[in-house]
Amino acid sequence: MPERVIFTPAALDEPWGQQILSRVRSLNLPVEELPRNRLTGLRGENERETYDISKRTLAVVTAPPSSFKLSPIPPSADWQFHIAEGCPAHCQYCYLAGSLSGPPVIRVFANLPQILDNLVSYERPSEVTTFEVSCYTDPLGIEHLTGSLAECIRYFGTRENAQLRWVSKFDGVSELLSLPHNGRTRCRISVNAALISGKFEGGTASVTSRLQALRRLALPHSQGGGGYPVGLVIAPIMPIEDWELHYTRLFDDISAALDFDCDLTFELISHRFTPGSKEVLMQWYPHNKLDMDEENRSVKRNKFGGIKYVYDADTMKKLRRFFESQIAKRFPVAKILYWT
Repeated sequence: MPERVIFTPAALDEPWGQQILSRVRSLNLPVEELPRNRLTGLRGENERETYDISKRTLAVVTAPPSSFKLSPIPPSADWQFHIAEGCPAHCQYCYLAGSLSGPPVIRVFANLPQILDNLVSYERPSEVTTFEVSCYTDPLGIEHLTGSLAECIRYFGTRENAQLRWVSKFDGVSELLSLPHNGRTRCRISVNAALISGKFEGGTASVTSRLQALRRLALPHSQGGGGYPVGLVIAPIMPIEDWELHYTRLFDDISAALDFDCDLTFELISHRFTPGSKEVLMQWYPHNKLDMDEENRSVKRNKFGGIKYVYDADTMKKLRRFFESQIAKRFPVAKILYWT
């Protein structure tokens, strides 16, 4: 629950902005209407204080014109679109560090109908086009405040050649179970070994709770579930001490939660960081215990000259072999979408 909810005038002019306002007021949260379409009062005396202020603030704004020009997001999906930017969780390896400019306030977009209408021009006519909605936010973590994820699911339920993809570290799925998704939304939950999640994923649901949420999403309607296609994102994978033991326990928990036939995919992502993300993370979490020693990493360059620090080739091979063998043994019908 945010401590401060602010609305810009443009957001209040949108019918969806008014719907969000009603939800927020029903939760008895303090609402502030700004005089201009500009966010203020988010800066502290240092980056850590700015982080604290921003993470406690929900700002309802309108998506800028630039957000209507979609970007491809391989290997996760064909395109990414955004219903919000910023996340309520406190993961010490945060993927958004260095990706979004300015204070990490949670910005929710009030012009959702226009955002969804814009997607039609990106659909391929003869094959399924996939759209990822959780690149810059955790949509389930703010769903009780916005209702925007449910609206996306309803929309994609009407599109024959499009599929919605979202991922979360939260577990509040009850309101999603009865939606008319028509199999066109794949719900994914991000998980990790309990030791890693407990140490680095502050403010999130426990891995056990997340897996139970995924179970509810995957169960057929006849058993009280949502009947969705589902997926697991195991990330960020880290070769901690006794990592095989810790990740075997994770797979034991996954097997117990998904002990029935379901449409299941896996995405496997090893831990990596950039010089920019490391700098931001150390400002946000000055006592961070995350292993970000460049001396222990290999350098991976992209086509634009940017670099990421990844695990060395031998470590990556061992990790990949373990995860692929576990999935093949336990979930022989599941698809591994990618390893990175």
